[in-house]
Amino acid sequence: MPSPTTSGLTRRGLLTGSLGAAAALGLAGCGAGSSGVPGSDQAPAPSGDGGAGGYDGPPVTLQFWNGFTGGDGPIMKKLVEQFQTEHENISVTMNTMQWADYYAKLPSAVTAGKGPEIAIMHVDSVATNAARRVIQPLDDVATALNLSESDFATVPWQAGLFREQRYAIPLDVHPLGFFYNKTVMEQAGLDPEAPPTDAESYGTALEALKSAGVQGHWATPFPFTGSQTVQALLWQHGGELFSPDATAVTWADQPGVDALTWYVDLIADGHSPAKIAQDADAIALQNGKTAFNWNGIWNVNTLKEVESLEWGVAPLPNIGGTPAAWAGSHQFVLPTMKTPDENKSQAARVFLNWISQQSLEWAKAGQVPARTSVRESAEFQALPEQSTLAEQIDVLHFLPPVAGIGDAMTEWDKAINEAVLGTKSPQAALSDAAGRATQVLEANAKKYG
Repeated sequence: MPSPTTSGLTRRGLLTGSLGAAAALGLAGCGAGSSGVPGSDQAPAPSGDGGAGGYDGPPVTLQFWNGFTGGDGPIMKKLVEQFQTEHENISVTMNTMQWADYYAKLPSAVTAGKGPEIAIMHVDSVATNAARRVIQPLDDVATALNLSESDFATVPWQAGLFREQRYAIPLDVHPLGFFYNKTVMEQAGLDPEAPPTDAESYGTALEALKSAGVQGHWATPFPFTGSQTVQALLWQHGGELFSPDATAVTWADQPGVDALTWYVDLIADGHSPAKIAQDADAIALQNGKTAFNWNGIWNVNTLKEVESLEWGVAPLPNIGGTPAAWAGSHQFVLPTMKTPDENKSQAARVFLNWISQQSLEWAKAGQVPARTSVRESAEFQALPEQSTLAEQIDVLHFLPPVAGIGDAMTEWDKAINEAVLGTKSPQAALSDAAGRATQVLEANAKKYG
């Protein structure tokens, strides 16, 4: 059994923003342009009741693929087992694999007619797989169940749309949060129950920690934490990564420079060591070597496993003046079937409908439910850490729903790495990366149509 630290690091690896790039690489093997598209010869999606009427057909077995290899895996497995007890004529076989393997295997499996009937996909991979027809439209599901934006948080609901069609139903959001070591704060004379909330109080706290011999916020040059932290800072400074239609890269504009400069200055001002190792920032918080760490909500369960650790979590401090936080989302998708089976298609929709309503139990895996009714329930509010981070629901940001967007974000990750390691200034790193990413966007526009 892995140690709490090892478990946490594995979880972080699963959710890195570079997954979009991994998905694109897997798809690239299918060929560019419209030729070789996994779903090019497949029938259109069903136009029935979207699973609203249940399933009373002959027994069927559905394949359900996902990448829940961490502590969330057993919770999803438990939900699948509960579904089967309530639907005797639907058997669900859950196949769990590492996310990188999953994104590489799914397109080729669909092409070969061996894809699963149900799958989970990170939100930044939906557009790419929709463009390649790896997944099928789900407008029938939303229509049959009378689902609308009011039933879900706005950001994840809108993210399931691609070219005015719905391809995904949101299950959750997993936002970045502000984790703090209460013991270290108290040792520096800070109130452990009053973490900083803005640029001024954050700077004051860092100086107090520095005076106590503590480097308060370790700046990592690596995804996940570094890349998504600076994205959040960019949005807080009023900027955007891309133009509204994602045809131009805007991260080298002043908000992006201000965001990355603030992050790099953590090192220059003595609040962070230089050139730390992968995930050292998170480990330092657990070991009492630092006080503050911006990390994902899944870190909640990791920290709970560390005995005697006194810690807290809060929404991200507003450094730039505009409340904003990075977030990802797991979304349900239905891969396209090479040989459509009406019974399996209906049963798959019944499964999707049912399990999306069970997101309270799923929240215990370290997630914020996408469904508004679940998120506002007393039961969810009784989960203190998850409900605290859910307060950010209206200020969360995703990458734009553009095919191949993960390829461009690889260049962003390089810029953060170069600036934090000191090989380039923030302005130079962001400008150079923007130039390369612009070429990627242009190539993808031709590749995906």
